[in-house]
Amino acid sequence: MGKRDELIAKYADDLRTKCGMAPDMDLLTKVTIGCGPAIYNDDASTVAATQEGELETVKNNFLIKKLGLADSPALMDAINSVIDTYGRSERNKYRAVVYYMLTKHFGKESVYG
Repeated sequence: MGKRDELIAKYADDLRTKCGMAPDMDLLTKVTIGCGPAIYNDDASTVAATQEGELETVKNNFLIKKLGLADSPALMDAINSVIDTYGRSERNKYRAVVYYMLTKHFGKESVYG
């Protein structure tokens, strides 16, 4: 099993145990691949939920650029909702898991078609 497969398994486990979701493994794999080399970097592979700048980056680079959503207060509400689901006290919020949940939240699975 390769490094990426190990990470996808770890992300699926987080979705099951910390977020209470049954992951769509095909979509999770595509979202993880979409994150590119960031998943292999300890700092880049996680989302710093307490840093406003980091949340703005998720909004601008993922929700607006990748998913093609229009900027609105609903985007930040969705990010905060996903972080609440993941658990604010959870130290390692993996970027691929956050992106997966946001993709599901907005029903944008077709982006990864």
